[in-house]
Amino acid sequence: MALAAGFFAFGSSAWADKLDDVKKAGVLRVAAFDGNPPFGYIDPASKKQVGHDIDLATDFARSLGVKIELVPTNPANRIPLLTSGKVDVVFASFTITDERAKAVDFTTPYFLVGQQFLAKKGVLKDAAQIKDIRIGTEKGTTMEANLRKNYPDAKVVLYDDSPFALAALRSGNVQAITNDGVKLTAQWNAIPDKEKYEIPAITVSKEYLGAAVPKGETRLLEALNTWLAESEKNGRALAIYDAWFGPNSKAPLPRLLKIGDQRVAAN
Repeated sequence: MALAAGFFAFGSSAWADKLDDVKKAGVLRVAAFDGNPPFGYIDPASKKQVGHDIDLATDFARSLGVKIELVPTNPANRIPLLTSGKVDVVFASFTITDERAKAVDFTTPYFLVGQQFLAKKGVLKDAAQIKDIRIGTEKGTTMEANLRKNYPDAKVVLYDDSPFALAALRSGNVQAITNDGVKLTAQWNAIPDKEKYEIPAITVSKEYLGAAVPKGETRLLEALNTWLAESEKNGRALAIYDAWFGPNSKAPLPRLLKIGDQRVAAN
């Protein structure tokens, strides 16, 4: 019995010691984007890696009492960096999927992105209006498929590329266009009369983003989830969101998710 107890005590310690390693080293190694604003990118002025996800990661490192070491990544390298032991955590606009969860462990979601709409102000206030207006999108894309599947009565107008759809919106040939919310935000910010348009808090599809840790590192995962929940409660998560996506930011986007609440805000 004593032997069994000793075995399980040892097994528990050996199973998940990444958190101890981080604290001992005094450094949290974080994989983050360096070319995907505003989640993570190189600031032209400071030449430093900055962004929404980097602010979150920096706050988490601070909560552990350690420094942060940023490791630039692209989408394809996120899982290999974790599984090879080169980083401790990934904060890089990482969509949570069942397939990825076979290789890494995800935190509770901290961000919701999805297919949204760009429309003239006041034209599209709730999802029930989608069937009543002409909506432009790119042909042969998941945007078209999602729109037809979720709103079969929608009047869909197809274009070869997103700039053509945007031009159609501005000329009045369609009343709204649909695309990934972050991409729409970039388009919105590029037009000179952006104050006439808005991105309503309506989604066609949704993708939850989370941080990721190596498979089986339960203590590090629990520390992340506890910190995320506390950041939502104390307002820090919202403050970071507003800095990068709030109404006064360069990429204003309605916040569709409160951490711990996996529901779309207005759909």
